[in-house]
Amino acid sequence: MEQIKSINSLEKIKNKYILKQIFDNLRQIMTLKLLKYNKNFQKKIDIKLIDYKKEYSKIVIDIIPAENIYGNFININNNERYYHIYFNDDKEETKRNKIIKEDKILKIKIIIDYEIKSLYKLFENCKCIKKINFIKFNRKDISSMSYMFCKCSLLEELNFFNFNTDKITTLKSMFEQCSSLKELNLSNFNTNKVTNMTWMFDNCSSLEKLYISNFNTNNVKDMRGMFSRCSSLKELNLSNFNTNNVKDMSFMFYECSSLKDLDLSSFNINNVNSMGFMFYGCSSLQKLSISDFDINKVDNKINIFKNSSIKDLNIFNSYFKNK
Repeated sequence: MEQIKSINSLEKIKNKYILKQIFDNLRQIMTLKLLKYNKNFQKKIDIKLIDYKKEYSKIVIDIIPAENIYGNFININNNERYYHIYFNDDKEETKRNKIIKEDKILKIKIIIDYEIKSLYKLFENCKCIKKINFIKFNRKDISSMSYMFCKCSLLEELNFFNFNTDKITTLKSMFEQCSSLKELNLSNFNTNKVTNMTWMFDNCSSLEKLYISNFNTNNVKDMRGMFSRCSSLKELNLSNFNTNNVKDMSFMFYECSSLKDLDLSSFNINNVNSMGFMFYGCSSLQKLSISDFDINKVDNKINIFKNSSIKDLNIFNSYFKNK
């Protein structure tokens, strides 16, 4: 690949349809090398290194606002110069992050430049959003997504295309109080470095389907209130969860009143010191498989099963045998 040192070489590849994909990859990977090899080439196409980074590092988001609801649709946190916002089309940029009745906006496009390294509270309390679609997400250095969609109470649909979470360490309250979401597919999330998932889906009261079977929880230490008040959730696949390092599971399934069957047989609670109210209010729970739970070692186990209706408790430890 290092022998490709001219624009002509690349153009020959581009013109062959069968190698188009190769060209697309080369364009991204080799551009920096080409600039180093040939200064005349750099002048000819007038590419600046900073422009290249922006082109292939920016985030592109489409937003559909809710009808007859007005207010903030994004929190830009005094970083206006990195956010490019367009109403209805891509022709005229605006610096506003709020819509009013007179705007008559059907679609909002947001382009975020590469300098942004945190999406902390990006859409928090933005109650005028109906749908968010991530068109492009080539960033690999985003460090925080805590509270990212928190209190987006009218949000009905989230599409994560090429969403990158490789360097995220906390997903705390990311979807908290997204009370209109009915389905959420997070199967492409990389959670290898995540240590905190507290209140991640708390009060997603309309959520019926949640796809998190690919979650890597090897490094997670806190799952407190993770699924708390997900009152419409009837099933939950956590068979891949590794809880070896988890210390807090309190309120984890608090008032998950529609759950009927929950298999936590893969859970290890050797390091857990708090399970208070973990299954409190699970009023539909018929079967719970938690065979490796030794709750005798847990410090806080107050009201774990209060207001729940478990008929088939598949557990084998002395704490429950003596109850």
